[in-house]
Amino acid sequence: MSIISALGLDVGRKRIGIAGCDGTGLIATGLTTLERTSFASDVEQLRCWVQERHVQVLVVGLPYCMNGDLGFQARQVQKFAQGLSRALQLPVEYVDERLTSVEAESLLRAAHLSPSRNRGLIDRTAAALILQQWLDDRRADLVTAKNPSGVG
Repeated sequence: MSIISALGLDVGRKRIGIAGCDGTGLIATGLTTLERTSFASDVEQLRCWVQERHVQVLVVGLPYCMNGDLGFQARQVQKFAQGLSRALQLPVEYVDERLTSVEAESLLRAAHLSPSRNRGLIDRTAAALILQQWLDDRRADLVTAKNPSGVG
């Protein structure tokens, strides 16, 4: 399996949670949370992470509606991600992130941290969940491709 350096993004109106993966491409970790100011500023801050981590792909959480439709927020995220892809000259892959923020809040509560006081931590934890899902799906796809019969 080829190792890939990916950046996971949980894009919100006010903040962007950022996650990266380890050198093996197995484990996603929350890195930081950007406070959004302008598209140009967002791009420059993300460009630093991309260069530092030699990123090859952006993995963006897409907030589908619960019925599976792309709502207003999902279309806004797609528009942002497409602009980011052009600006950073990197491919974008999307992951269904419908419940990642809820899951991130649950993880914080389990660690005895207050979700309301740790919005940035929720965003980067959600980004890590998005990236981990992508890494796991990618690994599962590679295993299936190597052994299509499922016997093994």
